[in-house]
Amino acid sequence: MNSRSILVAAVAVTSLALSGCSGATGSEGGADSPYRVLLTGGISAQGVLAANSQTSLLATKAGVQVQNAAGGIGGRQIELTTVDDAGDATIAVTKLREAINSGNKPDLYLNSGPSSIAAAVLPILAQNNILSFSVAPTPDSTDPAKFPLNFDFAANASDAARGISEYAKSKGYTSVGVLHGSTAYGELFGEEMTSELGNAGLKAAGNEEYDASALDMTAQLQSLKNAGATAIALDAYGAPLGYVLQSLERLGWDVPLIGNTSVSATNLIANDPPTGVLGTPQVKNLVTQVYFSTVFDPNNELVNTMVDTMASLGSIPSTLILAFNYDAFPLVAAAAEKVGSSTDPKKLAEALETSEVQENAKTAVISRYNFSSDNHGPNPDTSELKFISPTKILNGQFGNPAAS
Repeated sequence: MNSRSILVAAVAVTSLALSGCSGATGSEGGADSPYRVLLTGGISAQGVLAANSQTSLLATKAGVQVQNAAGGIGGRQIELTTVDDAGDATIAVTKLREAINSGNKPDLYLNSGPSSIAAAVLPILAQNNILSFSVAPTPDSTDPAKFPLNFDFAANASDAARGISEYAKSKGYTSVGVLHGSTAYGELFGEEMTSELGNAGLKAAGNEEYDASALDMTAQLQSLKNAGATAIALDAYGAPLGYVLQSLERLGWDVPLIGNTSVSATNLIANDPPTGVLGTPQVKNLVTQVYFSTVFDPNNELVNTMVDTMASLGSIPSTLILAFNYDAFPLVAAAAEKVGSSTDPKKLAEALETSEVQENAKTAVISRYNFSSDNHGPNPDTSELKFISPTKILNGQFGNPAAS
């Protein structure tokens, strides 16, 4: 998930000026002003990051539209500004500072990843008392002692590892090798997989790291094979996933692969050749970890409302694994209802830690967030996770019969 340095960023500003907002002027987010939301995303970045950022943007716009129709946040209509950060942390920081100093400080900040951007903006958000949700976990982003006003949407490495370990146990895989990238998240995932495999009573048959810029992972795979792995827990995002699959094919090793959500977020597995590997021998043994909302279900009204609204605003280029920002709005609205105000970020953050708010929020990507006073991670129940074989995606979801 390395960011790409871009010298010039085009700024795309989208203001959803809706009823009740025309007379608002104040320099701070008061009760009579719109509820100001700033989203930064790598819209002009390249490859997977650009597609995921566009999906994140559509999810954010859809969340604004649906929540505004429901009355906004604390009676205030939501005004969304989107900024293209090109996937570059320096640009994201610059644009955030500009927004803070503009006289219209955001009430809420959202990002589209990667984790380098989250790490760069979190201290600034804390210094300026801005509520935030992040789709890109960092080692300390869920720590309320450091960032009391930030909440992570994406499951952290331990959540993913726990789900994979439980799945591996259910399939009878007693000896699981771990292969992960050299990114901060990849390294943490590798550590957590070893721990969670032990908790599940399974053997960790090797834990191998590959350089995120490498083009061949044969040596790491051979090491796992020699260690007796009967399945592999895999972390790979973007181009590295392709190189892992090619290396495994060259090795001729017929072994089950269990991909984490980084694998799910890589469109390579959902596209036919030549742009993808769907339907090829490279993915015949692959299942990938997703949230239930990333799998088509005609009976899930909350998810289908999100998907239909997103699709009405534009083409959804990647899986809904990056649609988390949709859930920000029902969460904050439920928090504002509990405290009777939308203007105090500290009170909103305290409300988000309560079971009452988490139960009342009509969220879609994850049905129930479990924030607490000592952990601002989503802490999803493993029932939120599913493991599926790759299919074509339609409107960001796997398993839709209409996509075949």
